[in-house]
Amino acid sequence: MTTLKPFADDAASVMIGELTVENGTDRVALYGSIDLTRDKQGLAHARALAALVGEAIQLLEADTSLPDAAPPPVASGTVKNSFE
Repeated sequence: MTTLKPFADDAASVMIGELTVENGTDRVALYGSIDLTRDKQGLAHARALAALVGEAIQLLEADTSLPDAAPPPVASGTVKNSFE
């Protein structure tokens, strides 16, 4: 199973199959793809995904001060190339 705790930090990231889950304190991003195949690996992927989404739902439901919508993500700035 995954060790990522949804909304706990802005740095954690895990892969479930080819699906990347990136943590954030105000959002959890999921991108990529995953095949839930009818085998043991597919079952493991399904369980990991269900556990992660289930934990996110529990945390969201427990938060009595949820806004109607989260603000859009902050654009990252440009970093000077240290090799130039």
